[in-house]
Amino acid sequence: MLHVTVDAGTTNTRVRIWKNNQLCASSADGTGIRDAAAGGGSLRAEACIKALLDDALGRAKAAPEEIGAIVASGMITSDLGLCPLPHLTAPVTLRQLAAGAQARLIPQIAPVPIWFIPGIKNAAGGTAPADCDAMDMMRGEEVEVFGLLRQHPISGPALIVLPGSHTKLVRLDEEQRIAGCATTMAGEVLDVLTHRTVLAHSLREGFAQQMDDDYLLQGADLCRRVGITRAAFAVRILDSFTHASDSQRASFLLGAVLSADIAAIKQSTALALVPDSTIVIAGKAALQQALSKLIRRDPFFCGEVITVSEDPQRPLSAEGALAVLELIPEAIL
Repeated sequence: MLHVTVDAGTTNTRVRIWKNNQLCASSADGTGIRDAAAGGGSLRAEACIKALLDDALGRAKAAPEEIGAIVASGMITSDLGLCPLPHLTAPVTLRQLAAGAQARLIPQIAPVPIWFIPGIKNAAGGTAPADCDAMDMMRGEEVEVFGLLRQHPISGPALIVLPGSHTKLVRLDEEQRIAGCATTMAGEVLDVLTHRTVLAHSLREGFAQQMDDDYLLQGADLCRRVGITRAAFAVRILDSFTHASDSQRASFLLGAVLSADIAAIKQSTALALVPDSTIVIAGKAALQQALSKLIRRDPFFCGEVITVSEDPQRPLSAEGALAVLELIPEAIL
């Protein structure tokens, strides 16, 4: 019997085939829920997932009739997706997340129902602009967090850092429940500054190829003193007045952008982080390294800092989705 995980994000979709808890095959496409919504809606999303499933089954030399269960996570359960589901309100355990999953048969995709995993939102007290920092939500990262916990068990309160285009900061309480989250646009801001502003020439439109710790820390320090807009322009100044290399200037900008994330970790009411919390950083090695250095140097943090590398054969999103599936008896009969 095969199990299928569908990871459908805003800009990408990936289908993976599993047999005996081992990855057999996968297929990916640069089409996400945002693209589907822009042209064709649910029909386009269905066609995309069907094509990826057929391709993955072909790679696994398997037939649709061999599928025992399908589980899907990410933006596929948003109001733009195939099965809109309301967010669960934090705090949420893995078992509660599984209890909130809903099945829907979509014959155009597969002969068995697809189990859709809902997202999670913060239990914010108010809805006024002054309350917005306490509000946040996620779709997809919740399964990554539970997948990470299955691969790397930790105890006590913790913060899981998932850097990306939109970096997700997820707080766990003492009971290993997702207690809240905060989102930043660090990756997207870094990309825009690097490729679409006056800094593009000074950075040769590229990110740091080799991290320079000194420039990273100096960029963070300047941002902390004068803000991101001034610190970002300093990259142009470094190009005009100094002999800093491309990687040094890029490291400086990375430090400036990530400094804002450090401030969010420390001060966001969405997290209410305890200083001695364990901090676990996943994602790309360069971002892990940079965030780890900035956190370890900041006297606010006094807990353990752990970096984890994702196993391509056991991606966190799939690991978490399979953990959810195991807790749905009707799905694995």
